[in-house]
Amino acid sequence: MKVTVVGAGAVGASCAEYIAIKNFASEVVLVDIKEGFAEGKAMDLMQCASLNGFDTKITGVTNDYTKTAGSDVAVITSGIPRKPGMTREELIGINAGIVKTVTENLLKNSPNVIVIVVSNPMDTMAYLVHKATNIPKNRIIGMGGALDSARFKYRLAEALDCPSSDVDGMVIGGHSDTGMVPLIDKAVRNSVPVSEFLSAERMSEIVEATKVGGATLTGLLGTSAWYAPGAAVSELVRAIAQDSKKIFPCSALVEGEYGLNGLSIGVPCVLGANGIEKIVEIELNAAEKAKLTESAEGVKKTNALLDSVLA
Repeated sequence: MKVTVVGAGAVGASCAEYIAIKNFASEVVLVDIKEGFAEGKAMDLMQCASLNGFDTKITGVTNDYTKTAGSDVAVITSGIPRKPGMTREELIGINAGIVKTVTENLLKNSPNVIVIVVSNPMDTMAYLVHKATNIPKNRIIGMGGALDSARFKYRLAEALDCPSSDVDGMVIGGHSDTGMVPLIDKAVRNSVPVSEFLSAERMSEIVEATKVGGATLTGLLGTSAWYAPGAAVSELVRAIAQDSKKIFPCSALVEGEYGLNGLSIGVPCVLGANGIEKIVEIELNAAEKAKLTESAEGVKKTNALLDSVLA
């Protein structure tokens, strides 16, 4: 499998590193607009190959999309990252134009590519790819829910004082501080509902900490996080490469599922060789349904800001 990662900054380099270390791809191409930057990142990563035991070939190019030809999957991380106090939605004016141009360049060289969108505001950027191209909806995936769910499980394990491998939980809805819907009532520790171990107050704290997980890290780091986003992307790409049929919450174009239409938003998806192979409709309680509907309205408001880009 050949994977292209557009944007060789912290998130893009982290994506390339985790994909290479997991050793399921034959080649990763890093693309950046800054002269020599992707080449340098690729060289640094390739010098880890003998130390970390991977055989994936990593190459870097400066804005040369011909080198991405024949890519099976492309990951778009390009755009400006969040700064402290900045919302994901405030990035739209700059990042929408970047994502549109990048997607067009990718498709010229890899018309059958599956696109994974990481750039923020992620749900709206995924929707932009749908609106600006003729790619089938199964080949456009927004990464956010996989990352948000990992952060949710981190908070659950922290509260339960147990290994992360012992917990499971999912976040659906928009990839924003106000749009996330952590499904706390469905979260489990080794199949036992977490409500058996935690008070309602502590569960509420976990939900709120999950929703501001990205903002918390931006405040601490001075920029967006990169390790967990890179790891989340690598797992989505691996599910496609290995046709594993694993379920991840991803931003997908909904056409009636969960009573929603005409937007990309985080819902449980089966991922395989064809990208999104199925949207899984799980039963939500009344509160979860209401929160998901509210989240969708927020995503639609951000989508409305795309008019100038799509004109």
